[in-house]
Amino acid sequence: MTDSSANLTTLPEEEEEKNSQEQIQTLPSAFSSIPIRPPIQTSQPKYAPLEWLGYFDKEEDVSIPGSNDVFHVYMAGSEGPVVFCLHGGGYSGLSFALTASKIKDKARVLAMDLRGHGKSSTDDDLDLSIETLSNDVLAVLKAMYGDSPPAIVLVGHSMGGSVAVHVAARRVVSKLAGLVVVDVVEGTAMASLIHMQKILSSRMHHFPTVEKAVEWSVKGGSLRNIESARLSVPSTLKYDDSKKCYTYRTRLEESEKYWRGWYEGLSDMFLSCPVPKLLLLAGTDRLDRSLTIGQMQGKFQMIVVPHTGHAIQEDSPDEFASLILNFISRNRIGPYGVEIPGLRRPQQ
Repeated sequence: MTDSSANLTTLPEEEEEKNSQEQIQTLPSAFSSIPIRPPIQTSQPKYAPLEWLGYFDKEEDVSIPGSNDVFHVYMAGSEGPVVFCLHGGGYSGLSFALTASKIKDKARVLAMDLRGHGKSSTDDDLDLSIETLSNDVLAVLKAMYGDSPPAIVLVGHSMGGSVAVHVAARRVVSKLAGLVVVDVVEGTAMASLIHMQKILSSRMHHFPTVEKAVEWSVKGGSLRNIESARLSVPSTLKYDDSKKCYTYRTRLEESEKYWRGWYEGLSDMFLSCPVPKLLLLAGTDRLDRSLTIGQMQGKFQMIVVPHTGHAIQEDSPDEFASLILNFISRNRIGPYGVEIPGLRRPQQ
């Protein structure tokens, strides 16, 4: 599929619908759908954008001392441990909006826009190396909570799951109380990398309206919950003044050199993290050998969430929220957590 000026013109509804269907492609689980904003016209109420208010309680920009990096975060709730959410490649913190609205009465939720995503701004938005992304998360934790953080439960989806594992494996978060990884397994992710560039380059790149991007994400199968798509997809877009259309905020095609680093060695690193662990999968076929053995040995809890796609937290937010809260309850994680032996403080 090649881009053409036809993508930039509003067509009659039947013709436009046909074009939209022809350009829909489903992305495999290593990345999934990826579609930031100007004036929004709502010609199609079914796919019209929704505001984050009512799901999260507030948003903030977190400036990192000694740099020009500013990370955008969404927050909800006022009591309990902090469920610190890290989205997948091409998504944003609003990927967890529906989930946050269902967790915030019993735990705090913080969802971060990673570097090069959403409303975050850094000196190098194209540096999506696992080391840089992990350092960013630690810097935000430090900036927000100093040396006395509350109990932290890291929850990471896809690429964000890899970041969560790498942060946990460093053993520097003094109140790390749990680790939840959502639908990313080393073996499956590594196998998909060979096809990823081709798939990313052939997806639909330009949308005449935000509604069309939301519609494409739902009809393409990358997101199955229209309400969540209306919340999250607009934050993954930006307006291209030269082409007079919306396109993707995150240029994942240009991050190919970092892909292998996201997933290589991930299973063993996950198993080595010295905190309670939960792996949520959309299908059992994604378990690799290391995780299969580890699961049989009881090293982590694994739950398959049926009838969902790659973005479990968006497709089935009620069940996802219940699983997170059950994980917190099962492991008796309070607002201050428990001190985990072997953790060391980050160097000043």
